[in-house]
Amino acid sequence: MEFALSDEQQMIAETARGFFAENATSERTRAAMAGNGIDAALWQSFCTELGLSGVGIPESAGGAGLGLVELALVAEAAGAQVAALPMLGSLVLAGQALAAGGTDAQREGVLAEILSGETIAAYVHDAGLSADGNALTATDGFVAHGASASVFVVTSNTGAWVVRADAPGVVVTAQTTMDQTRPLAKVVLNGAVGEPLADPAAAISRAHAAAFVAVAAEALGGAQECLDRTVAYSKERVQFGRQIGSFQAYKHRLADMMIEIEQARSAVYWAACSVDEGSEEAALAVHAAKSFCADTFFMCAGNMIQLHGGIGFTWEHDAHLFFKRARAIQSALGNGAWHRERIAAQILGDVA
Repeated sequence: MEFALSDEQQMIAETARGFFAENATSERTRAAMAGNGIDAALWQSFCTELGLSGVGIPESAGGAGLGLVELALVAEAAGAQVAALPMLGSLVLAGQALAAGGTDAQREGVLAEILSGETIAAYVHDAGLSADGNALTATDGFVAHGASASVFVVTSNTGAWVVRADAPGVVVTAQTTMDQTRPLAKVVLNGAVGEPLADPAAAISRAHAAAFVAVAAEALGGAQECLDRTVAYSKERVQFGRQIGSFQAYKHRLADMMIEIEQARSAVYWAACSVDEGSEEAALAVHAAKSFCADTFFMCAGNMIQLHGGIGFTWEHDAHLFFKRARAIQSALGNGAWHRERIAAQILGDVA
């Protein structure tokens, strides 16, 4: 598979990078962390002024009509700044589910509100959910930005529904979360009534594939930023009369980061392109991208702290923001072992 960005895709990437670099500053992110983990002004600008919320959503569902490659470009730019936005849960998981499997009314109503930034959605997947008609009971839903959501897309192995956060039987409890830029909440349903989606299988398949690609791209962006900031520091910090970046051991660590990042970049855009083209490789590629990129980000974030020396361990430095996001991504949407098991099963099949 040959892949190169088109002029339009390059423009989207440059626009997204410029927007997040200018607006998703450390000061604004830390202010959001002290609240509900969302930079509300940044979110509104992203959805309305920049108009990138519809990336990856078909035009028939009210989106921009682009694909996962474009969505990955935006997610990569957001990840580079550890942006405090509900993009993963609201736009990617819930939005993609509604676009792929929602009813016309759900697309014209809930999805349109999500894309405009008017409504924040969260995605609950509970394999053990029980449904009595459309009355849902679930106890195992830990979701990103769940405490800020006004609507949930709830899925299980038996179906998919839209559930309002203020519906009877919905209990949302905010959790103390390591990554304060993406706080988690526990969502419990006690007979809450949901509105079923038209095509649950399509909704779940698309939402999960898009989420694996998006979180992998976010990890790629974070890893690249870790490297870029560390390289810049290596040119400024002087020890024994020399820039620390001139020391061989230091350069080797930077080179290791770069090699992993370039492999991660290939994995992200292989996965995104495979899904967009309906390739047979797509099912394998999304698992490979998520597992590899999450590990790459964690390695780069750890090296960022180590190579910054004492300052890298302080609260005042942003290295801990990248490290916490990297660790959270490793656990989100299935850990690396789970994804590698899926890869092994696809390659090897049933092995006695």
